[in-house]
Parts: sequence; structure tokens; C-alpha cells
Amino acid sequence: MQRFENQTVIVTGGGGGIGGATCRRFGQEGAKVAVFDLKLEAAATVAAGIRAEGGRAQAFRCDITDRASVDAAVAAAEKELGLIDVLVNNAGWDVFKPFTKTEPAQWDKLIAINLTGALHMHHAVLPGMAARRKGRIVNIASDAARVGSSGEAVYAACKGGLVSFSKTIAREHARHGITVNVVCPGPTDTALFAEYKEGAGNPEKLMEAFTRSIPLGRIGQPGDLPGAVLFFASADAGFVTGQVLSVSGGLTMHG
Repeated sequence: MQRFENQTVIVTGGGGGIGGATCRRFGQEGAKVAVFDLKLEAAATVAAGIRAEGGRAQAFRCDITDRASVDAAVAAAEKELGLIDVLVNNAGWDVFKPFTKTEPAQWDKLIAINLTGALHMHHAVLPGMAARRKGRIVNIASDAARVGSSGEAVYAACKGGLVSFSKTIAREHARHGITVNVVCPGPTDTALFAEYKEGAGNPEKLMEAFTRSIPLGRIGQPGDLPGAVLFFASADAGFVTGQVLSVSGGLTMHG
């Protein structure tokens, strides 16, 4: 039997690079995948690809910054695919500027997407998991939360908050059989990273610097992340909770 046979999985930001790769891997391992994304067309493309490979998936438009949208999407997913077994909070957004050159409106948007959005998703899904006394939550943060990242001050603050929040929820809900863990990508070749490179003004030089700084000698790819995410979501990680794992080619190493 596949690891996630008949389990219902939500992945936010499922239409993007890391999110799409994660959705596809869950689909290959038997899950019923709810692909949540603000861009419904992108989510639908991922869901269609999963179905074309013989998997089960459906796209749902979800604005994680809007609680009504979150509640409606979760309810629709449960109606179509079943009660939620796994939640992967992957959706994110960034603006790449020194902190003193950012504006409060940008802070508000960063916080709404990268922190408050995950809170909405937890708040919508946790009561059902607690009532059933089982569930897995995997939050996608960033190595920026662990070591900082120039030009990403508010983003790093949000992701650091997500790490602390995850540890607290892991403690609060351990008695319900729910595990909560965090995966921190390093530099990964996604659309967001492409924007980061352009914002730096010299993308080629930045890529060279990142590549030199990563012990494994390359920038991460979206396909590098699902293995860690699915481990935390699986029965193999049933005794693992409140943990943070960097998937960064060795860029950051924590004891």
C-alpha cells in the first residue's frame, strides 16, 4: 500500500514550484490532493497533471489571507475529497529590499501571506484533526528564519514566527495525536527566487555566490523538497514533532 492511500492532503500554494512538486509527490503516493492556490488556473494545471498520472486531485481557489475564503475552501475540499489528514502550509510571498526601503503596506502584505495565512489554515483544520485525534501538519518556512537574509527582513520575521508557532502548536496538540513540523528551504529555483535575483541587480553574480556558499554545489530545485515534507507527513514520523529541518544543500547546519 502507498504511504498516503486514501488520505486527504491540503497543500497551499499548490500551483507553484515547491507546492506543485509536493502535490505531485503526494498524488504518486496515493493521497487525495487538494491543491489550494490563489491562482485557480495554476492549481488546476497541477491537479490535472496528477489525474493524468492516475492520481486523485482537485483544485480549489483559496486566498489564505481571507478567513472566509479559507473556510469555504476547506469545506469544499472535505466535501469533495474527505476529512483532512495532512495540511502543508506552503504558500508564501516576498519583497526583496533593505528594510529601511520597505513600506508599512508591504509589511502588512508580507505578514498576511507568510504568517497570518498559515494561522488561518491551522485554525480551520485543527479542530477536526483534534476531534479525530490524528493529523499531520507540515509548515514550509525558510532558512531565512534560522540565519537571516539580507533584503528579506520582514519575510524572515514571519518565517521565524511560523517556526515558533509550529513548536507551540506541536506542544498544544501532541495529546491529540497531531504532529507539527517545519521544513526550511534554502535558495531554491522558483519564481520567487527569480524575483529575488532580479532585485539584486546582478543575477549571474548572485547565483555564483550562492552556488559557492552551498556545500553540495548547486541551487535547490523544487523537487528537492517533497521528500522531507512527505517524511514529516508520514507514519514514519509518528514520533517526530516540533522539529525543524533545513533542505538547503548544507548552506545552514544546526546541531
